[in-house]
Amino acid sequence: MGRIRSLLIPGVDKTLLVKDAAKLMPDLTRRRFITGGASLGALSMLTGCDVVDSSSAEDLLKHVSKFNDAVQALIFNPNTLAPTFAESAITKPFPFNAYYSEDEAPDIDGKDYRFEVSGLVENKKAWTLDELYQLPQVKQVTRHICVEGWSAIGSWTGTPLRDFLKLVGADTRAKYCWFRCAEGYTSPIDMPTALHPQTQMTFKFADEILPRAYGYPMKIRIPTKLGFKNPKYVVSMEVTNDYKGGYWEDMGYNSFSGS
Repeated sequence: MGRIRSLLIPGVDKTLLVKDAAKLMPDLTRRRFITGGASLGALSMLTGCDVVDSSSAEDLLKHVSKFNDAVQALIFNPNTLAPTFAESAITKPFPFNAYYSEDEAPDIDGKDYRFEVSGLVENKKAWTLDELYQLPQVKQVTRHICVEGWSAIGSWTGTPLRDFLKLVGADTRAKYCWFRCAEGYTSPIDMPTALHPQTQMTFKFADEILPRAYGYPMKIRIPTKLGFKNPKYVVSMEVTNDYKGGYWEDMGYNSFSGS
């Protein structure tokens, strides 16, 4: 959202505002908005926001972003699988990507690691890494799609999150699973995505213990969402009806962010 803010201060460029708002809309809505006459008036009717200054303009963009989330969630099909690939298609080397350098990535001692589970679950025990490794695991070769515009294919092995949610007696009528990571990163995912068959608690990359660069000891792999919705170095999960935000979500990124 920082780029948009710089365009709107000290005044409001209405043309740029309409263009930026349209970019936030899902494809079908964007086409209808453009063909129907993209204008500031149309945006105001869509969101219920009056634009009189840069602050209200940013509020309008936030409303459009929430509208985008709602539309994506509505059309999300929990039975539609992301594409899978042959192992020969794996990207080598698979890129490291974070808001910090690889040398600054969390260095977690697996012997001391505990995965905390809280919220709307029956079993709130903390899980050791050895206990997690004993869970049934499956492998997927799927594409990681970054919001920055690049993608890479990797091999990920772990436990389907939906199986773990069932194991701990999670209330799957709840709205979110909210993850916290060792470096302070947080991210929520909606429950339909958490229950998707390819959403995975990942413990291995390329058939080896998950490297530090890719999120040791656990990454949440979600091939139906953009990369920033795939948290690494995960240390806890809360099942909740409360929207708690997240690192990038609090900066204006769409929370649903399907790939």
